[in-house]
Amino acid sequence: MKNILFIASLFFCVNGLNAQITVTNTQTPNSLVQNILLGFGVTASNITVNGSAANAGIVQGNIAYFNSLGTTFPISSGVLLTTGNATAAIGPNTSGSFTNNVPATPNVSSDPHLNAIANSGVTNGTVLEFDFIPAGDTISFNYIFGSDEYPEFSPSSFNDAFGFFLWGPGISGPYSLAGYPSGGTNLAIIPGTTIPVTINNLGPGAGQYPQYYVNNLGGAGYGTAIQYDATTAVLSCNASVQCGETYHIKLAICNVGDQAYDSGVFLQANSFSSEAIQVAVATVTGDTSVYEGCSEANLIFIRPESQLGDTMIVTYEISGTAIEGLDFNDIPNPVTFLPDEDTVVLTITPTADGFSDNFEYVTITCTTISQCGDTIVSTGTLYILDSIPIPITETDPVVLCATDSVLVSATATGLYGPYTYEWQDGQTGTTAYFPTIQGVMQGSVDYLITVTNSCGYTSVDTVTITLNQTLMVDTLFSFPATCEPIGAVSAVISGATGVPNYEWHGPNDPNSAAFINASVWQNLSSGWYYFTIEDDVCTANDSVFVDILNPPMAAFTATPNDGCTPLDVLFQNNSQNASNFQWDFGNGNSANVGNMDPQTQTYTNSAVVRLIASEGNCADTTYATITISICGCTDPLALNYDPTANIDDGSCFYPEPTVYVPNVFTPNNDGDNDLFFLTTTNSTNIELTIINRWGNVVFEKSGVNPAWDGKTQNGSLAGDGVYFYKYKVDGLQDQYLEGHGFLQLIRD
Repeated sequence: MKNILFIASLFFCVNGLNAQITVTNTQTPNSLVQNILLGFGVTASNITVNGSAANAGIVQGNIAYFNSLGTTFPISSGVLLTTGNATAAIGPNTSGSFTNNVPATPNVSSDPHLNAIANSGVTNGTVLEFDFIPAGDTISFNYIFGSDEYPEFSPSSFNDAFGFFLWGPGISGPYSLAGYPSGGTNLAIIPGTTIPVTINNLGPGAGQYPQYYVNNLGGAGYGTAIQYDATTAVLSCNASVQCGETYHIKLAICNVGDQAYDSGVFLQANSFSSEAIQVAVATVTGDTSVYEGCSEANLIFIRPESQLGDTMIVTYEISGTAIEGLDFNDIPNPVTFLPDEDTVVLTITPTADGFSDNFEYVTITCTTISQCGDTIVSTGTLYILDSIPIPITETDPVVLCATDSVLVSATATGLYGPYTYEWQDGQTGTTAYFPTIQGVMQGSVDYLITVTNSCGYTSVDTVTITLNQTLMVDTLFSFPATCEPIGAVSAVISGATGVPNYEWHGPNDPNSAAFINASVWQNLSSGWYYFTIEDDVCTANDSVFVDILNPPMAAFTATPNDGCTPLDVLFQNNSQNASNFQWDFGNGNSANVGNMDPQTQTYTNSAVVRLIASEGNCADTTYATITISICGCTDPLALNYDPTANIDDGSCFYPEPTVYVPNVFTPNNDGDNDLFFLTTTNSTNIELTIINRWGNVVFEKSGVNPAWDGKTQNGSLAGDGVYFYKYKVDGLQDQYLEGHGFLQLIRD
């Protein structure tokens, strides 16, 4: 089992983290390697960038330090190598083709190792190289590769590439370098394969490694934290080395084909390490903080590959202000590694004690003696917090024109979403509608919003609505119409500045063209009418409904409304307030009459009947369904079976049964006339009884076709002679036949 030096065990989802990574190039590449990249059990020397001494200064920002605490990006800090300016990696993702390419000096315009991976021409890039001596027999580090070439140029000829090339004792491979006759190997490969990680090999075009591809477009994935359109997941490089020997590594990235669309590789801080029991802390925030009652953290113990063969027991020290068993759960000590087990994970669950004891911490310390005899100390510190800030961004609208309601909104950010929102009047969600100040034309009113995260922590904020206007609609009047357009609407306003403009719209369409510029509109039909008043400062709106007096109401009954074909149906008109009636009987017939006389129709098929009752310009419509069935005999055994019938009307009649009875029976097992039975037609059951000359029953049976084999009821052979039989045959309906007679049994 290979070492996995980074385990992201998250117990809650982070929601709404909009922070971006920070990128600074104030440190020299020499400092970035020595103070940021290197971890336990490794010493480095001869550090160069693009072939120049690394302590000479910054290489125009192509290599820099990054920090992602408080963002969704899973590597909290480390060293960033890019094809352009490293600050171009700062999020959020706002462009599908971002380029801020300032080639390094001296520029890498041709590199044989990168060319071999990209299968094309390198145009510019950044190469970080150094020698190192490991304290153990393994070397490991973690990284994420990202690019704006994704997804549209995967695959393409713009196959931006990178590689982590290693040379030294015990290492061999296709990448040649002076002084290393066995060649070198590339550690940046897709897990479980020997395929290099490039734009073409790992991405939507490759299609076969989706578990390692993260889409950042539109704020998805890590898109709020970084600019690159897509990245890999966190990947690990691992190699077997020899303790105390000198190795050379080359960390390189390049553009291919052109210098557009930036790419970069993020190297995790302190992950370039060897030979130690490492202690790491994994939390939901990506930093080393957890919250009481809300989240958990993993303490991850990782041992070197050289120790995998045996059971290993590691004792660690616990220190800090947080008390085990009181401020967090008891955790096992020592830690036991079984053979071939390289990682042990312990879970720390903070206790929600209700005390204000913010910023307690616990530190885990492990001490390892390497194969070279060096003492290596690894520590992990976890901070336990008892309060979670929930920043709330809200709107405070100023309303210049009074409306029935005003839309306000509030949005929470921070950890441990999703969030629930509750407004003081019981509305929920990020938005709410509140009335403007009733009866007051000027002033403000506050509304409270309470936000709760998934752990139950709350935050309260205030939304203020300010009303600053004078124009308003005091009253709208309406006067009803009949079936003729005799209705009217009228408006009363107040607070107008200058000469107001009146607009009426309708009926039933607030976007229809304005019909009249006056406070009164007459000769209207029934419906909704929309009123707008506009002065020199403001606009106010309202609406009013013009009712209708005595509208027609269509109604009728159908008797009967279902039955067998042909069916005669009587329609009784029960409409009101109407003088004209249009019938559509649904059977091809219709009628337009000026009276309410009953109507009669005959139906052979089901139909929908419609009646429109009208008076002047008004009309009403109603419907009824007539259901027609085919009635007849539905039993296929009957003489009068009707295959088209769907309802049985009880008319079935059946043929009478017939019986033929033989008079001689020879049960001598010669295969001819060995059984005595009746031959019938149109029967459902037969009862057969055989009686000997002394009146004893020798056979009795009922069924579809009972047969006598010449034996008595006790199984003995019946003798030759005359026997009496009787039978009852049931027919298909309530019919039956009864009969009797004599038969001759002959055995010879």
